Amino acid sequence: MAYTVLARRYRSQKFDDVVGQTAISQTLRNAIKTDKVAHAYLFTGTRGVGKTTTARILAKSLNCLASDKPTVDPCLKCDSCLAVNAGTDIDVIEIDGASNRGIENVRELRNNAIYRPARARFKIYIIDEVHMLTTEAFNALLKILEEPPAHIKFIFATTEANKVPATIQSRCQRFDFTNISPADIISQLKKILNDENIKFEDDCIIALARLANGSMRDALSLLDQLISAAEQPLSVKSLEELLGLPSNEKIYLLLEKIGQSDAGGTLQAVDNLIVGGLSCIGLLDAMIQSFRDMMVLKAAKDSSTLVILTEAEKKGLSQIAEYFDIPSIVYNISLFEKLRWPVKNSDNPRALLEASLMRIALSEHFMSIPELLGGKNTNVNPADALKKNTGVIERPAFRPQQQTQTQTPTQDFAPQQKQVLDSNCSFEQIKDRWKEITESIANARLGEFLKKATPMRLAGDTLALGFGAADEFMMKLCQSNGKSEAIIQSLTEAIGKNLKISFELINSPTQHTPKPKPKGARAGQKVIDDAANNPFIKNILSELDGNIIDVEEQQ
Repeated sequence: MAYTVLARRYRSQKFDDVVGQTAISQTLRNAIKTDKVAHAYLFTGTRGVGKTTTARILAKSLNCLASDKPTVDPCLKCDSCLAVNAGTDIDVIEIDGASNRGIENVRELRNNAIYRPARARFKIYIIDEVHMLTTEAFNALLKILEEPPAHIKFIFATTEANKVPATIQSRCQRFDFTNISPADIISQLKKILNDENIKFEDDCIIALARLANGSMRDALSLLDQLISAAEQPLSVKSLEELLGLPSNEKIYLLLEKIGQSDAGGTLQAVDNLIVGGLSCIGLLDAMIQSFRDMMVLKAAKDSSTLVILTEAEKKGLSQIAEYFDIPSIVYNISLFEKLRWPVKNSDNPRALLEASLMRIALSEHFMSIPELLGGKNTNVNPADALKKNTGVIERPAFRPQQQTQTQTPTQDFAPQQKQVLDSNCSFEQIKDRWKEITESIANARLGEFLKKATPMRLAGDTLALGFGAADEFMMKLCQSNGKSEAIIQSLTEAIGKNLKISFELINSPTQHTPKPKPKGARAGQKVIDDAANNPFIKNILSELDGNIIDVEEQQ
């Protein structure tokens, strides 16, 4: 005897059997009980959620020969019920809208509709994928749909309701079938496997429910494929090998290396995934899904219904999520989503993907927006633009098969200021060892600013720092929002003597002192141009796709 796939063998036969569509089933049952069945229904929803199955159940309920009137519990044994299940009932006509989409097909339907059913109460037309009908065919259907004979019922099913004309929809009762919840899919799969006496691991069923994406038919098709290919008990490893899916263990290891700012480890983790057969697009999709799960785990503490993960996966991903904060996770999701199209169309997609991952992993080398704009909080961690922590957190890599203990991330520590000279140093010593002084400054961003400066003279305890014309904007950053006080403190600790700082443009006859701008006045075009040409500002504008409207000079 020919094998029947699980999706057909375990197709729902009654309203009570329909999975995940309780509201629709209850509404149709009430309509039958109160004899208020409409002449036309429109069932919409994604594939595999029960539209055609529900249409068949409704047809059996209306035409069951074991009852003297429509019933909510068809017998499933009479000639009508058996014929509907087999798709051979002469009074329940199933039509494929994709292959019978022309006006001639609809005219034939109209000509046959005037004849009464051969043995049943109603002649029922089930038109699947009705949105595929042509405009002319829809127009030909309008009149009979609006005023059908009493013995006619129409049930339309479609995955794209937006393509069904409003004139058709207004003549039907519409039911929107929702995606089936993972919990319902898991419950149904376990029931089927138990009935089939097939051994399985619970984690495998959770993975199947995740892959089904709300479609029961997809879940049963994957299960059929897995049963044919794998040995019992069915496992996640067998599913990953069968479908070429990325190992969660390897994906989580990649996330951990990114969180630890481990550049070499990040590249090695990417290589392990790609060598294992995963495409660059597949890796991006896996990263997006993992970051989405991390976002949910961090934002919603009681997230059991929002993520489809095993307990071991939840525990491991929660630990990795400590490396990131929610804004950085949101940014990373949008970054990877925008990257899909360039990677898909690139001649060297791997290089583009690795560069983006390195950018996130080494984000502490990039300047944060608050510091770039001269924010008063000089303790802002430079890595906050993409990741929360810059220090490497010692945490064991996640292994789904092993028990891991949750560790408290180590606290970020501030680097210690190094003293380069003593209090008796001369100006020549300061000038000669200026590079060493700037590199010793604890705040790396202040050090980068001061590398653009040149010591001009030391008059008493005032050190004059000169900036070239091209670095005028950098000098303004040093003077604004408390930066100068932080620079004085850093240089005092590095040189070993109390200092005052003055700033001036090199080759300028007088010390540059910015004049206060009248309140409400816009910055000059030269200031805006200087800001736009600054490499750091260019990088920010490129990322945010923005333009400089005005530059506000803080006094």
